[in-house]
Amino acid sequence: MSAHALVYGGAGALGRAVVGRFRKSQWTVTSVDFSPNADATHNVILDQSMTSDLEKSGLDVESRVLDAWKGSEGSSNLSAVVNVAGGWAGGNFKDDALYKNVTLMMSQSMNTSVISARLAAKHLREGGLLAVVGAAAALEGTPEMQEWLVAYGATKAAVHQLIQSAAAPGSGLPSNTRAVAIMPITLDTPMNRKFMPDADHSTWTPLETVAEKLADWASGKEVVTNGALYEIVTKKGNTEWVNRA
Repeated sequence: MSAHALVYGGAGALGRAVVGRFRKSQWTVTSVDFSPNADATHNVILDQSMTSDLEKSGLDVESRVLDAWKGSEGSSNLSAVVNVAGGWAGGNFKDDALYKNVTLMMSQSMNTSVISARLAAKHLREGGLLAVVGAAAALEGTPEMQEWLVAYGATKAAVHQLIQSAAAPGSGLPSNTRAVAIMPITLDTPMNRKFMPDADHSTWTPLETVAEKLADWASGKEVVTNGALYEIVTKKGNTEWVNRA
């Protein structure tokens, strides 16, 4: 029986890289997203109308995941749950779209992380990996970056707290679960290339680099610190993973 990873956001740019890397190692992979990933073993297609309601969307995802696994022996015994879903919305406290943007960021980053942790609590094997995406900018206030202040920064700070709670005793996760957040600065995605063509791309982190690290942690090839908040720092094409917890 192969190892099994669940990737929340498996049809996005980073999600496709992560799914592809796990499949390269012959893992079974369940992708959870609004559209299918042809490389995944199982696809869970989400109902977009429920995303702002955590209770409804969470229960719906749990049900759809079980439906996707019907008839697949051992599918509920996950070795890794990885949440790479997310997005970006800005605005400061004067912004008329403040409530809308915070709600959007909560549904994209915090709600997906809560659901991922819940799936890990129910289906992750002992010693498995739970990984979510945070943001280094959310480790402190951002007075020079008002567009990050509320919607993005506050939500990502909540994700950091969630993962450190998940790493603590009594979290409800299986024994010896390794719960971590990764904090990219800028990922080298086609969309970022399109909108920032003149940027210094040598400071951008390749998607394959992130996917490789997650696969190494999940497989036990590399040791990962439980409760860590790993800032991903890329300079001149070289990437370091710095624990900011």
